[in-house]
Amino acid sequence: MTMTSSTVPSTANGNGSRTGLARALGVASLALAGPPSAAPGEFGRAIGVGDGRRQQLAARIVGVREVLAAAVLLAKPSSPGLWFRVAGDGMDLALLTRSLRNHDGRGRRRTIGATGAVVAITAVDVYAALTATRKERGMNLTATTTINKPREEVYAFWHDFTNLPSFMAHVDDVTADAGGARSHWAVSAPFGRSVEWDAEVTEDVPATRISWRSLDGADVANDGSVEFGDAPRNEGTELRVTINYKIPGGKLGEAAARYFGEEPHQQLDDDLRRLKQVLETGEVIRSDGAPAGKRARGEFPQHPARPLSDEEYASLNEEVSA
Repeated sequence: MTMTSSTVPSTANGNGSRTGLARALGVASLALAGPPSAAPGEFGRAIGVGDGRRQQLAARIVGVREVLAAAVLLAKPSSPGLWFRVAGDGMDLALLTRSLRNHDGRGRRRTIGATGAVVAITAVDVYAALTATRKERGMNLTATTTINKPREEVYAFWHDFTNLPSFMAHVDDVTADAGGARSHWAVSAPFGRSVEWDAEVTEDVPATRISWRSLDGADVANDGSVEFGDAPRNEGTELRVTINYKIPGGKLGEAAARYFGEEPHQQLDDDLRRLKQVLETGEVIRSDGAPAGKRARGEFPQHPARPLSDEEYASLNEEVSA
């Protein structure tokens, strides 16, 4: 069985706290858009830059930009929208700095106060954008194995998603609707955590391919596919699995998971090894020194590898003789 993997940037929804901060900043953008859009002259006087034609035009541009930022963040809270806010903050600071250099002195304190407020907002926006960028990193996993069973049988086993916990070590439970198009997943995560999500099948070609993706609100956004092909020389089924998901905590979470023995590439490799054993022998076979199933929780139907007993050896000889 072979496997290749890579880590690439992604912009899918992340965990709840990051999403909540991004949405809060989207609401803030919507609130900040009101004064410069509705009353640009009064807004300019309030921050001490005046109400001339250029000042009012700049205020209207700021208002439109804040509306756009709010629309982006409220529709899909993610790092691009947050960096858009940071760019807007930079524009505001540039305008305010220029105003301070050319200030006539009237309302200068208000302009300094507005500049300080924008600096504080920029700090929050930069923090949110950097955090989102770090956490919005996805992992792409690919693994293959050959199973000495017909494609139709391997496909049918996988297609019943309730079978997946029988060989996927970190999948605790999968429930599917009557048609199998949607399912709910409960999965163990590093450090004793658990995550859940709803998923839907996006492609289902019998004995050929199954594709899926998680729905909005997933604790861990993911998608993937499993392909079923004929093995060389018609020796069973060649199975290829591709999974893309967002690692909680970004690169830091990935490193910590590896340190504590939760390396995701090896997980998929081991899962397919167990799938092969389940389909070919009906159970997961392990050595005496291996942990019993789901990280020593003993949840897989398995037994230690051992020599044949006298009775089994005699029975085998009888079968061969017959």
